[in-house]
Amino acid sequence: MERVSERITRSLVDVGPATAAVLAERLGITPGAVRRHLDPMVEAGWLVAGENAPYGPRSQRGRGRPARIYSVTDLGRDRLPKAYEALSVELMRYLRDRVGGTAVKDFAKARLQPQYERFSQALAGKDAAVKPYILAELLSKDGFAATAEASSLPGTQVCQHHCPVAHAATEFPELCDAEAVMFSQVLGTHVQRLATISHGDAVCTTYLPDNSRSAS
Repeated sequence: MERVSERITRSLVDVGPATAAVLAERLGITPGAVRRHLDPMVEAGWLVAGENAPYGPRSQRGRGRPARIYSVTDLGRDRLPKAYEALSVELMRYLRDRVGGTAVKDFAKARLQPQYERFSQALAGKDAAVKPYILAELLSKDGFAATAEASSLPGTQVCQHHCPVAHAATEFPELCDAEAVMFSQVLGTHVQRLATISHGDAVCTTYLPDNSRSAS
C-alpha cells in the first residue's frame, strides 16, 4: 500500500497542483494528516508551495492569507517509477553514435506512430473546439496526466503534468519535437510548445491557437 507522501505526489502529478484541503478531499483523509506530510516534503525538495499554481489563471486574492498551492518538483517526479527510460536513453545514444542524429529523429517519430494512429481515429470528425480536451484525455490515459484549459491568448493550452520520458528528453529533445509535430498532425492545426518538463519547467505546455477567430 502506498504511503501518504507517495499518494500526495501521485495526486499532484496525475491531477495537478492543489491546496492541502483539496489534497485531503482527493485522498479521503483529513487536512491535518495531509499537512503533516506537506512541510517535510517541501523541505526535502519534493514539492514547492506558492500562492499560485505554475500554470493556468492566477488565483483571485480575497481577504486573509491565501491558501498555499503545492506542486511537484523534478526531484519529486524522480520518486515515481520510470519503466524502461534508462534503456531508451542507451538505445538513442547507440543510434546517435553509430548511425547519426537523423536516426534519433526517425526513432522519436516511429515510437509515436501507435499514438498517432489512436489519436487520429479518436479525433476524426470532432469539432475543433473540443479536440484539445479530447487530446488531454487521451494523453492522460497514456500516463501524461494532461489537462486542457483556455489560454490568455485566443486558443487553448494542453498541459502535461507528468512525462514518462522526461529524463531521456533532456538529452534528446527530438522526443519533444516529434511529439509536438504529432499533436499538430492529429489536431490539424499549428501548435506551439511553451514549456517542457525536460527543460526544467513545472509542466509541458502546448499552445493551440483558435484559428476560427483569426479567420473571422
